[in-house]
Amino acid sequence: MDIVLLLKAAVMGVVEGLTEFLPVSSTGHLILAGALLGFDDDKAKVFDIAIQTGAIFAVILVYWQKIRATLVALPTQRQAQRFALNVLIGFLPAVVLALLVGKAIKAHLFTPTVVASTFIIGGFIILWAEKRPRTAIRVESVDDMTPLDALKVGLVQCLAMVPGTSRSGATIIGGMLLGLSRKAATDFSFFLAIPTLIGAGVYSLVKERHLLAWSDAPMFLTGLVFAFVSALVCVRWLLRYISTHSFVPFAYYRIVFGVIVLWTAWSGAVAWVD
Repeated sequence: MDIVLLLKAAVMGVVEGLTEFLPVSSTGHLILAGALLGFDDDKAKVFDIAIQTGAIFAVILVYWQKIRATLVALPTQRQAQRFALNVLIGFLPAVVLALLVGKAIKAHLFTPTVVASTFIIGGFIILWAEKRPRTAIRVESVDDMTPLDALKVGLVQCLAMVPGTSRSGATIIGGMLLGLSRKAATDFSFFLAIPTLIGAGVYSLVKERHLLAWSDAPMFLTGLVFAFVSALVCVRWLLRYISTHSFVPFAYYRIVFGVIVLWTAWSGAVAWVD
């Protein structure tokens, strides 16, 4: 057993869990961390996607009462049926786009320079969204969302296919701009993540199974466990945080971090691999 490889897997798992649900881009952080650790070959890219499932288990645990109640009521209650339909509608645009252009995006945009640039751009977008006059809140709870609301958020989620954008950032900020409350936008972002990230993980494992062997199981299991634990801490903290705070600090973090990555790449201080 390669202890160094397991340590790298643990670090990547923590990075995934801490960044997946914050508006800072988990994919971007994984690309940068992988470049620093020398953990960025084709198998590592499959690993990065697969361990998202560990983070999703944390969301399922935190929201288990809502998920369980929806599943139990699904055959008979219209509200549960509408909620499930909204999640499905929000999920579909990303599926279609991933099948059409996902391979091209991974081939050309999964680089530290692109990530750093989108970090900065996304940071300024969050600042603009938080400081502009708020439109009237139409949707206080995810149960109040219409299928059209779900479709709009799902379309916004597609922006996150560009690494560094942040899936959670796109859906939460996009939802708020579309008239959802901060709580409703955050909750729907989490619920939307369940089919999106599980689907991406399963699809990647099946499609790239020729790269994998049973000897890789300890590495993947380590990443999943560390992603789950760190995501559980992060999700619970974020739900408390949004009740009294804005996302402005995350915007400044994105801008500063993006500038540092670009500067270190330009100066040669860090040999980022494009």
